Amino acid sequence: MRRFVQHTGVVVPLDRANVDTDMIIPKQFLKSISRSGFGPNLFDEYRYLDEGVAGKDCSQRPLNRGFVLNHSRYSGCSILLARENFGCGSSREHAPWALDDFGIKVVIAPSFAEIFYNNCLKNGLLPIVLKDAQVEKLFLQVNEEEGYRLDIDLQSQQVITPGGERLEFEIDSFRKHCLLQGLDDIAQTLQYTEEIRAFEVSRMEKVPWLFNKKR
Repeated sequence: MRRFVQHTGVVVPLDRANVDTDMIIPKQFLKSISRSGFGPNLFDEYRYLDEGVAGKDCSQRPLNRGFVLNHSRYSGCSILLARENFGCGSSREHAPWALDDFGIKVVIAPSFAEIFYNNCLKNGLLPIVLKDAQVEKLFLQVNEEEGYRLDIDLQSQQVITPGGERLEFEIDSFRKHCLLQGLDDIAQTLQYTEEIRAFEVSRMEKVPWLFNKKR
């Protein structure tokens, strides 16, 4: 997992509450566990005018010009601004994979579905909870200014606006450490490789019959 320390990016506003994981990545695309290749199908039912099919080349599909991700002013966006209860619905880990593969590194909302929130943190994507009033103000600023960008500082736990306003957010200290160091669940375990090997040797000596070995 890549490290997350600071990030600056263009903000795209998704002005809709209760966005579920099937909206983020529809069920027909859940045929791979490679964690990559999902970006073209992010918000598939809303980005395109035809029905999406897994494995289909999306470059020739008709776009829904009314959907925010298809607006040229948000080209290259990497911060998604959303409404409450973002990521509700099924627990599919493909949802943060799709966001990340598209290029989204940060999602800001007043609240998140718990499983989605944790899945983001485990995959290097930073979900930030801000107060309703703060989110509302950001929506207004994004809509008023083309190319609106935010600075995200995980170490200080702040969202910094172009005007210099600093919005503080909370994050679990352990999850913060993992993001700063780029540690997913496997990497965390590998930090204790020597201890694990020592335990395996000791265990084999104490109960050799479990390993098909005789004393």
